[in-house]
Amino acid sequence: MKSPCIKICQIDDDRGLCTGCLRTLDEIAGWSGYSDEQRERILAKLGTRRAIPEPLGEDL
Repeated sequence: MKSPCIKICQIDDDRGLCTGCLRTLDEIAGWSGYSDEQRERILAKLGTRRAIPEPLGEDL
């Protein structure tokens, strides 16, 4: 099964995304039950998510 997981599993609380694969917790949890079409739609969104800048830390 195709997956964007790169084994860096950590959720960024500000963005609500995994810092490794850029999926939401719901997408990660449901991945194995999704159809190929559903997985392809999510994979297509990851490039856009990668382009969204991370929020700046409060100490900057």
